[in-house]
Amino acid sequence: MDPALEQRCADMARDLTIPALLHRNATEFPDLPALSLLGSAGTLTWRQVRDEVAVLSRGLADLGLGSGDRLLIMMSGRPEHWLIDLAATSLGAIPSTVYATLATDQLRYLARHSRAGIVVLEDDAALERWQSILDEVPEIRRVVVVDRAADDPDGRILSLRHVSIRGAAAHQADPGAFEKTWREVRPEQPVTLLYTSGTTGDPKGVVLTHHNVLYQCVVMQNTIDTPDHAGSLAYLPLAHIAERILGVYNPVYRAGHVTICPDPTRLLAGLVTVRPVSFFGVPRIWEKMVAGVQGQLAAADPPVRAAVDSARAVATEVHRLREAGQPIPAGLAAEHAALDARILKPLRAKLGLDAMRWAGSGAAPIPVAILRYLASIGIEVLEVWGMTETTGTATINTPESFRTGSVGRPNGGMEIRLAADGEILVRGPLVSAGYLRADGGVEPITDADGWLATGDVGVLDDDGFLTITDRKKELIINSSGKNISPARIESLLRAHPLIAQAVAVGDRRPYVTALIVLDEEIAPLWARSRGLPATTVAELADEPVLRAEIDAAVAAANSRLSRPEQVKTYRVLARGWSPESGELTPTLKLRRRIIQDRYADEIGALYG
Repeated sequence: MDPALEQRCADMARDLTIPALLHRNATEFPDLPALSLLGSAGTLTWRQVRDEVAVLSRGLADLGLGSGDRLLIMMSGRPEHWLIDLAATSLGAIPSTVYATLATDQLRYLARHSRAGIVVLEDDAALERWQSILDEVPEIRRVVVVDRAADDPDGRILSLRHVSIRGAAAHQADPGAFEKTWREVRPEQPVTLLYTSGTTGDPKGVVLTHHNVLYQCVVMQNTIDTPDHAGSLAYLPLAHIAERILGVYNPVYRAGHVTICPDPTRLLAGLVTVRPVSFFGVPRIWEKMVAGVQGQLAAADPPVRAAVDSARAVATEVHRLREAGQPIPAGLAAEHAALDARILKPLRAKLGLDAMRWAGSGAAPIPVAILRYLASIGIEVLEVWGMTETTGTATINTPESFRTGSVGRPNGGMEIRLAADGEILVRGPLVSAGYLRADGGVEPITDADGWLATGDVGVLDDDGFLTITDRKKELIINSSGKNISPARIESLLRAHPLIAQAVAVGDRRPYVTALIVLDEEIAPLWARSRGLPATTVAELADEPVLRAEIDAAVAAANSRLSRPEQVKTYRVLARGWSPESGELTPTLKLRRRIIQDRYADEIGALYG
């Protein structure tokens, strides 16, 4: 980003707050759609959203929530989640969504660490999970349950309806109180508290300010060409920084229309319904999308497959030239436009991505083969990189400037440099205010010069594009002292649609091995297409025909790896991994220590 545009972004974001933007939207765009639930007939306009926020804000204030107080929310994707979050923000309070997949001990830690006085839960089933925590954490004064009809006699557990009724009465009696409160919120104040996944220890509470999140929105507006008031699909949990930015703050900033997809299994239906102009997918979403397209084409008639292959070849050449910054010959451009309109766009329409202007991926490495395939059907998925501590993207590939396999160049206003050991250091306005301390203070996360040590390891090319090579604490050092990146090995293995997850093992050992988890949706379909009697992951794990396919996938990965990196042997596991079973974090990152402890016998057998 050039200095003039960088200064413009800084100026645009300087005095913004979320409550002030809510006021603007309700005043300037009162009848535009703001919030919908997929499959539901009702849509809230921006005027209605702000009216609901005002009522809930007064209701939460009646419970004692005030500026600087923390509010924990454990709820699925639904309009009430957005409204409660924005209501707390309008009080100057700090809402914090927690993952519903966390174990009770983890929830107890967050309750104690955050010192939240109020917790908002979805229903009585969630309340039952929290009951032991409530018994042990007296600092939680009130619990608001959304789907609940009655209050407890002692007044500690209340229905959301109770809070709304009290809030409506208070707001009607004194509407000026809400106006006064939100106008006191300043850009430097916290807007949310997000806890990290805790892959290497206890989760850390990242404090993000209004300026952090709105600077990110301003930079996005000036970097990616998408219109105001656009529709978007929210499907990730609001505990995830990507959904916080894309599903809450950016729609508020640009007066957009959010459709909430409450169930990730309905993502395709949501995309087809909304047809968003921009979409962020974690790598597994894109991998499954490619597997689905490949499966459909494999079942198509030969002339159809041949037509698609021809169109893909032309699209691949156009993508190659665009990536290299080279002009596209007029004849090739015309051929591409015709084939895209006739063949590829209808294919994208089946995915709900035919109106896409920007598609992104992040949170974990994505195989380059997946990116190349998507580009060949007209979906240029551009990788970004960042973390909760950098308010989402610290680097970004843009449609005008990208390099496949890299995570792009620094976002506007951000600086990047590499430490002597390759660790990525970042500095700039997107870096978090710090970590919440147990005493309620905020601990800075940067050094004296403002640099944040990210823990990620990478390389910068001559044009300033960053490529992530590994996590600093996850490097394998084999018994010969060779440093090996497990992420690269795992990414190459996951390029095969049958493989959902893989963990490379080899620290202090003579060679690399791998644990492989089959995709629980794709593997049974693959088996049936080959007439195999086995239909579940457990049954397929030792199926000779499947083992031959995985052998080929491992060989393909090894062909792109140096000899020390190559997987010598592997084990296909009989069950999948999930946040609920503990091998993955809520953001689907690998919990390597837990995996290696849980599968110590299987790993030992690979070296037997």
